Amino acid sequence: MADISTRKSDHLDLATSGNVAFRSTTTLLECVRLVHDSLPELAVEAIDPSTRVLGKTLRVPLLIAGMTGGTERAERINRELSSIAEERGYAFGLGSQRAMLKKPETRASYAVRDVAPTALLLSNIGGVQAVTMSTDAVRELVESVGADALCVHLNPAQEIIQADGDRDFRGVLDALARLDQELRVPVIAKETGCGLSAGVARKLKDAGIRHVDVSGAGGTSWVAVETERAEGPRRELGDRFREWGIPTAASVGFVAAAGFRTIFATGGISNGLEVCKAIALGASAAGLARVALQELERGGREGAVRFFEQIELELRTTMLLTGSRTLDELRRAPRLVTGELAEWIRQASG
Repeated sequence: MADISTRKSDHLDLATSGNVAFRSTTTLLECVRLVHDSLPELAVEAIDPSTRVLGKTLRVPLLIAGMTGGTERAERINRELSSIAEERGYAFGLGSQRAMLKKPETRASYAVRDVAPTALLLSNIGGVQAVTMSTDAVRELVESVGADALCVHLNPAQEIIQADGDRDFRGVLDALARLDQELRVPVIAKETGCGLSAGVARKLKDAGIRHVDVSGAGGTSWVAVETERAEGPRRELGDRFREWGIPTAASVGFVAAAGFRTIFATGGISNGLEVCKAIALGASAAGLARVALQELERGGREGAVRFFEQIELELRTTMLLTGSRTLDELRRAPRLVTGELAEWIRQASG
């Protein structure tokens, strides 16, 4: 059984340079066509992409999504990316804090409030761990990092491939409902690369959950990450299920139809045009994870900042070319949903 710090280190190596993207499954955001406006009657400086999410204002609708924690390398990554989020007005998500439960000495790898004092900060714990933890224990975990909200991540596909992963997923919905009722911070139901279906969206809504992160298929496959670490039958199982999941765009469509208060669109989003397409489908903000990590590792802080500057330039350009001064106007802008995404929405919404 691998030590949790070793597993976290493996995850970082694979996310940075491993062959762990979906091979054929895409986000299906390419099936969203925004309609060009030749008469936008807008000045670029008048465009306002700011938004209010979970009680805080984001200058642009971006989340640097949770990736890591539990190692010295993770500490450096979290501090660099969270400080960028602070400077640029983004939200920032911590990776799973399970390592903190097993090894309290790893807390420093999640401690970013000194470099991101005002950023919207998301704590993170697994659904299976939430079942066995008291509300007070979860509250302590959230408060220990000064988070504004808690992500409870759902990752049965990843766990079933992992050799020492969880095997019993009973009670997660009840745990989500309990934490949502008893914690003082918002609770976000978050998938981990396989998306939220229309049926799951209804279950979450019926349980009182108001905030979700779809983390759909089309970007990093966490099944592929665990497959690279697995041997024997588990590796074969991972190969079989590598393409498993609901594409990000379809998942955003499902949860938007269900009427959640907050929708983070993560999973394979890598540029400003895709951010705008996710917003047009109903997302509150879009999250980027692996691409941000890769830019940081490749070009350091300067490289990561250049990457986000390009994202923002593309986002504002898309808003201009659709005649959208605000994100609300972007959500109302004309668009076409074509191909496989239209089929997902037509056939899998029931």
